[in-house]
Amino acid sequence: MPIRSAQAEWKGNLVAGQGHMKMGTSYDGPFSFKSRMEEGSGTNPEELIAAAHAGCYSMAFSAELDKAGYTPKRVHTTAAVHFGKVGEGFAITEIDLATEADVPGIERTKFQQIAEDARKGCPVSKALAGTTIKLKATLL
Repeated sequence: MPIRSAQAEWKGNLVAGQGHMKMGTSYDGPFSFKSRMEEGSGTNPEELIAAAHAGCYSMAFSAELDKAGYTPKRVHTTAAVHFGKVGEGFAITEIDLATEADVPGIERTKFQQIAEDARKGCPVSKALAGTTIKLKATLL
């Protein structure tokens, strides 16, 4: 299996400084205090975690559905990463996953069970196990 990597550089102090991130061919651009704590151009670590989690979960859910004999027409997932002040520092406090899937022939209870199994088995969910991960799964 390939090893994935990214790099980041920060110049200056926390508030006035500027950073640059590069991830393979997918993103090569800025990040800043403003893009992380307020609204500013560029990305931020939490947005990248959200993208990774949404993508990973969609794939894991599709895999679990396939293993159970169902072929999804579509799985769409959003991840909302909650980031804020905790004590003297900052932390990712919670992640809300919301997925919608069009899965012909599946019963709602089976759908919910498989959705939850995928949440537990998703590699990114496992990597973020120290964070509360909530799931809302909607069968279309």
